Amino acid sequence: MSLHKKQLFTYLFIICILLLIFSCGSKTNSNTDHLVFRYNEHKNIGSLDPAFSKDISDIWATNQLFNGLVQMDNDLNIQPCIAKSWTVSEDALTYTFLLRNDVFFHKHPLFGKDSTRTVNANDFEYSLNRLIDKKVASPGSWVLNTVENFKAINDSIFQIKLKSPFPAFLGLLTMKYCSVVPKDIVDYYGSDFRSHPIGTGPFKFKRWEENLKLVFRKNENYFEKDSLDHALPYLEAIAITFLPDKQSEFLQFTQGNIDFIIGLDASYKDEILTANGALRSDYAGEVDMVRGPYLNTEYLAFYMDSEVTEIKSELLRKAINYGFDRKKMMMYLRNGIGIPAEGGFIPKGLPSYNNSIGFSYKPDLARQLVEQFKIETGIKNPAISITTTGNYLSFSEYIQRELQKIGLTVNIDVIPGAALKDAKANGKLDMFRASWVADYPDAENYLSLYYSKNFAPNGPNYTHFKSELFDSWYEDAFMETNVKKRTLLYTKMDSLMIQQAPIVPLFYDEIVRFTRKNVKGLEVSPVYVLELKHVKKD
Repeated sequence: MSLHKKQLFTYLFIICILLLIFSCGSKTNSNTDHLVFRYNEHKNIGSLDPAFSKDISDIWATNQLFNGLVQMDNDLNIQPCIAKSWTVSEDALTYTFLLRNDVFFHKHPLFGKDSTRTVNANDFEYSLNRLIDKKVASPGSWVLNTVENFKAINDSIFQIKLKSPFPAFLGLLTMKYCSVVPKDIVDYYGSDFRSHPIGTGPFKFKRWEENLKLVFRKNENYFEKDSLDHALPYLEAIAITFLPDKQSEFLQFTQGNIDFIIGLDASYKDEILTANGALRSDYAGEVDMVRGPYLNTEYLAFYMDSEVTEIKSELLRKAINYGFDRKKMMMYLRNGIGIPAEGGFIPKGLPSYNNSIGFSYKPDLARQLVEQFKIETGIKNPAISITTTGNYLSFSEYIQRELQKIGLTVNIDVIPGAALKDAKANGKLDMFRASWVADYPDAENYLSLYYSKNFAPNGPNYTHFKSELFDSWYEDAFMETNVKKRTLLYTKMDSLMIQQAPIVPLFYDEIVRFTRKNVKGLEVSPVYVLELKHVKKD
């Protein structure tokens, strides 16, 4: 038998075994099916140690097992978790957390006769020290780059001091990197803690057969309750499988063997959705589709230090923004998935998003602005060039056709992604396609792209946009400890920037999730986190 045939045979054998596991499980466990939530990962989970929760697959798993000081709700508001309250000093440098006294680690024989113990402030001091320990080499150590020091004041009070004010700091603390772990258990397992995790989360580790199946069980001692004072979580278990093929995953979903899938793949997009993004009638009786914002803004950017007259002209930049229909673009090119960007740069999903500060489709106004540009500059045939990658060529071609109708010639240059990244960082492109996915869930992350001290290549300000008023507001935001006031300040900054049109926002991305009809309480998070503690199955 040839090597190719052997590989093919092995692959088919694995698929058959997995299908057998699914079918056997559905027959023998039908009476408890409503207590188990099942989902699939396309690649193996690398680690169940929160200090290494870098990939989405790892984050989803560790989110069920671990907690931190604070957590984020689906509206991206910071909420209490193990810390029941906190205060921030007037200089925005010192954060003092008051911990709950009813949070227990998952049971383990090393904890002694009670097999568990209460979490205290010393556990957080250890956990954050471990995060920045160079011997541990956590990819999340950067989260504490702004921290001067931290310490346990006593068992119930934990304090963190920053080097300088940073308004997004509480958002960083919601990341799984900052979860609390028990020193005695970590010391016992060493690097094997990745596969023997002990946390405080709503579920506890049960079994892991790498590349095949991962099982969590309900944590009976979990401290959070729902609004009716009922204990969380509702489910008894979580079962994760590892089918690498998305078409196979979709097949298992349609057969009821897994409870949800997220995202759209070309292999099944047209099978489940209509051309305008609605769920096809064949699935409407068995499947629910939920769409929600994802913190990603897709846009075109102008290099404000360009010598090209068209790029330097605010008139022409605004004409481009008014000159094409974003809603029609999303319908034709994305099956209606995605939110037309008629607000600023801050995407929908963040509290400071405002859909009234940007540009909508106004072709007549766009033509007037182009004509005004021609009169003022004497340029009879204005032209621009958009540099993009092959993946986004269709968007550039759509904009090209639309802008020709308002009297503007558009050329398109397609280059590899790596080349585009290097060229935009070094100011070699006059107009280019870009996107920004949040590194952390705070609007400051987006507005940092327009702060003049962040000029590329030394920072993320690829447009070289500069405004003294914007800069002063940006710096004021770091000292503002009132969340609502800071949110309003962020919106003002976004509005100021967008009216000078250094960019052309295209769309804000969306998460699309499909669940079986019997799944309740599974919500979409803009930061792409899977939260299962409130999920029920009928």
